[in-house]
Amino acid sequence: MVRGGSTTTGPTLAVVAREAGVSVPTASKVVNGREDVAPETRRRVTEALDRLGYVRRPRLDTTKSPGMVDLVVHSLESSWSAAVLHGVAEAARDASLEVVVSADLTRTWGRRPERGWLDRITARGSSGVLFNLAELPPSQHAWLEQHRIPFVMIEPVLEPPPGVVSVGAANRDGGVMATEHLLSLGHERIAVIGGYQRKLCSSARVAGYRSALAAAGVCHRPEYVRYGDFDEVVARHRMLELLDLPEPPTAVFVCSDKMALGVYEALALRGLRVPDDISVVGFDDLPEARWATPALTTVRQPFSEMAATAVRLLVRLMAGEHPESPRTELPTRLVRRASTAPPRTGSEPRRG
Repeated sequence: MVRGGSTTTGPTLAVVAREAGVSVPTASKVVNGREDVAPETRRRVTEALDRLGYVRRPRLDTTKSPGMVDLVVHSLESSWSAAVLHGVAEAARDASLEVVVSADLTRTWGRRPERGWLDRITARGSSGVLFNLAELPPSQHAWLEQHRIPFVMIEPVLEPPPGVVSVGAANRDGGVMATEHLLSLGHERIAVIGGYQRKLCSSARVAGYRSALAAAGVCHRPEYVRYGDFDEVVARHRMLELLDLPEPPTAVFVCSDKMALGVYEALALRGLRVPDDISVVGFDDLPEARWATPALTTVRQPFSEMAATAVRLLVRLMAGEHPESPRTELPTRLVRRASTAPPRTGSEPRRG
């Protein structure tokens, strides 16, 4: 007979509750992943569970279907999420997994999930969780580990805690490629518009930009580094600021395709043409990059491949295996289209 996730061959929940000095219902809440427990009470119960050897979740039987996993996305409206969802669905089907998609947990890019989502995950019996563009506080990382719910992060917003498994793109290499492409065309006055300054992927792309300039012996100009918060409107303002400099750039590396569209708008407002007056390189290779006029040269992220890799890693974790390295990076590549060209004669963009 099973009681609260343990068998009669181990300590009962009543024994655990007595050991921790709490009621059986309170101990049950901790075992079943409920969040409505005081931190100190949760700590005492967790220590008693470990001390007594109480098994809170049965080990996955790898001879059977792994069951259900949760995919937590920041939005269902973005092209990014659609590409990730496609990759997860394909890989999950191959692994005989069912996927529950949650888009209401991180309502804006990089925000922390609302309270109560952990309760819902355990209530529906999810075997694991995939987080896309998530920022989880240490307490929620610890909660997942304490309850033996394996999870993998797809392009985490911040550096994950040690040992947390994550999958992402080679963002720094992508920044290097984008900048080297502009340098190869003869540009030296190259600006960059990053996303959020403290976010992992954005800082890596800007670091790649700086590295490429340094390797080419091109002086880094602090005034050429701006941050657009991965927002089209903010990026438009940042581009207008760059154009107002005494010596404006002749090219700009924009760290997302969405922001690049905002840059296009800023240039159009000033009567400037891409790439005749200013060259533009994006990052992502979303469908919008192909639809833009002119079509956007950009760095391709392997969205579907990252998602599929994350599913395979999650299945390994659910089976009790551990990857050799917690971080898996997949290569990026430059997709050349019509938004880049050599600088105008004199390297001075004409002003509208």
